[in-house]
Amino acid sequence: MLSPNEVKNVLEAALLSAQRPLPLADMRKLFADDVGFDTLRRLLEEMKEGWQERGVELVNLASGWRFQTRPQYQPYLERLNDDKPPRYSRAVMETLAIIAYRQPVTRGDIEDVRGVVVSQNVIRSLEERGWIDIVGHRETPGRPALYATTKAFLDDLGLRSLQELPPLEDISQTPELFARAEEPAAAASAPDGGEAQGGDARGGDAEGGDAQSGDAQRGDAQSADAQGGDAAAPATAAESAAEPPASS
Repeated sequence: MLSPNEVKNVLEAALLSAQRPLPLADMRKLFADDVGFDTLRRLLEEMKEGWQERGVELVNLASGWRFQTRPQYQPYLERLNDDKPPRYSRAVMETLAIIAYRQPVTRGDIEDVRGVVVSQNVIRSLEERGWIDIVGHRETPGRPALYATTKAFLDDLGLRSLQELPPLEDISQTPELFARAEEPAAAASAPDGGEAQGGDARGGDAEGGDAQSGDAQRGDAQSADAQGGDAAAPATAAESAAEPPASS
């Protein structure tokens, strides 16, 4: 039987070498399920405290636990990387905010809030970044797709659930609110490159022929709060961030 310190060493090695956040269920596999969830939580919290004065931190995100660089050291690390992080237009970031705060929503719902047509390139940019996904279809004429945010979106914001999103009083706050999502803290093990989305990411709303009237959603875009139909629950709702039940 491993001692608590030995378990911590195994966890540290696994987390530092992981390419993605590790959920508790995966960490239990390291010990053939001999270490319970409660014990893992306690040891992870102790590890988190032990790294308080270091350049990296241990954080608990929507997808699991990971080591990442502290935000205040990001300017120094950027000097080693010539690639600039992707920059998104206000249209992209406002669309993301509407989806995050009112999900699940259709393109028509987004257009009703913003008052302009939403380009397919804007939606595609968010899908390619892995921040949004289709979670169902509204049972109205045309069965428009319903969009919701993903766990990757929460991970990039450093959040565990949508309930941790700060209040949004005005949609114009979006660029500042999601600025850290554009430049997420680098994973301490093997950071992803995060390619810029080129013209798609920076493009405005009116992108040529695809600037249609929200694919016939205008008429069926009911209040964003009335989420009827067979829409699946958003992938990043609070329950998706919940950890497995504790076991001894």
